[in-house]
Amino acid sequence: MKIAVVGAGGRMGRMLVRELGRRAGAELAAACEGPGSSWAGRDSGELAGLEPNGVKIGTDAGAAIGAADALIDFTVPAATAAHAALAAERGRAMVIGTTGLDAAQTAAVHAAAKRVPVLWAANMALGVNVLLALVEKTAAMLAADYDIEVLEMHHRHKIDAPSGTALALGRAAAAGRGVALEKVWRKTRDGHTGARPSGEIGFATLRGGEEVGVHTVMFAAAGERLELGHRSFSRETYAAGAVTAALWLRGKPAGLYGMKDVLGL
Repeated sequence: MKIAVVGAGGRMGRMLVRELGRRAGAELAAACEGPGSSWAGRDSGELAGLEPNGVKIGTDAGAAIGAADALIDFTVPAATAAHAALAAERGRAMVIGTTGLDAAQTAAVHAAAKRVPVLWAANMALGVNVLLALVEKTAAMLAADYDIEVLEMHHRHKIDAPSGTALALGRAAAAGRGVALEKVWRKTRDGHTGARPSGEIGFATLRGGEEVGVHTVMFAAAGERLELGHRSFSRETYAAGAVTAALWLRGKPAGLYGMKDVLGL
């Protein structure tokens, strides 16, 4: 399967180039960065710490997407929305790992999914997606007097908060309780907040250093606390999951998919 990587010069992009260099059944067809990128013209393999692979980093996203069967996008929201439109126009499958999209950008992804298969996940790590399923099931099993809190920590460079994975965990908990997350979430607390409302799903965000990703969901009651968690030690797990997702999309009809579909959860 020929795969294009957009955002190939970034940390995740380089990881994807390395993963494609060793994954059977997949090959790097094109690598792309935004116009004016200092990485333009560089060999993508060399930039990723490998031997030169002959795939130069270009700046024409349309050409990169057209050269592949599928593209993988871990960029920024505005770019992801634009790439989704290009993928739909060229009839290419798309894997999205970008988080923090606004309503209009999300609508662009959904519009693309009406024309091509799109897999969009807040986190590509297989373990995180098992955690999502466990959180939803646990929330359904425990009574409403168990308070739910989602704690996450990421590296100091992360630009959105709470993380997309934290929000996905909150949505899983809310789904288990049969409520919409937006009606019960508390993203921040400051000052005299008063007693914690029953049924609230809270979030706590930590940033620092080079932490790849830590997520813990707490179910706290008067006499006990249950914690379900996951820690990523390397972005390689995200790259491996994204390539697995791209391979899974081969031959799939147009639609919006998630890692739950890949894992059969």
